[in-house]
Amino acid sequence: MRTVTFGMNISIDGYCDHTIADPGEEVLDYFTGMMDDVDLVFFGRVIYQLMFPYWSDVAKDQSGTPSENRFAERFSSINRVVVSRSLNSGDDKTRIVHSNPVAELAKLKQQPGKKIMVDSVSMLPELIAAGLIDEFNLVVHPVIVGKGRQLLDAGSLQEKLELKLAKIIHFKSGSVALHYSKQ
Repeated sequence: MRTVTFGMNISIDGYCDHTIADPGEEVLDYFTGMMDDVDLVFFGRVIYQLMFPYWSDVAKDQSGTPSENRFAERFSSINRVVVSRSLNSGDDKTRIVHSNPVAELAKLKQQPGKKIMVDSVSMLPELIAAGLIDEFNLVVHPVIVGKGRQLLDAGSLQEKLELKLAKIIHFKSGSVALHYSKQ
């Protein structure tokens, strides 16, 4: 059975809007390294459309910093499943699923392969409730923003989820990577 991992950049106060902080080279290198063990990314439509075609263009044009280019190359090379009611097509690495993300991820988890990375805040509560997320990789940035999309909305979980801290990485920027696994 494959491991499903959730990764996200967040502020100290729990917001995860993509504009909260510049991840910097160390954090990009961290996420690039994390993707060495990933062969599928499971997206919601909103974050997929934020990430693509931006990162695939950076990979193709090599228009970023060396760390951005490495991240873009690795990220763009991974197969993707996007859950969306409105998208009908993607590139050759993207498959669109129109309904039932829990059943789809459960099916993918049973297939052979490396880890599956979930990159969707909107589906997170239902995926947690279904017991499908095995690891949480949160990079907490030293910023308080007070607005935006929260990692989890109040009342979005029926039961609390107990986690075990597996690893902490401190970055020069003051950001901290926290790797948790289910107990």
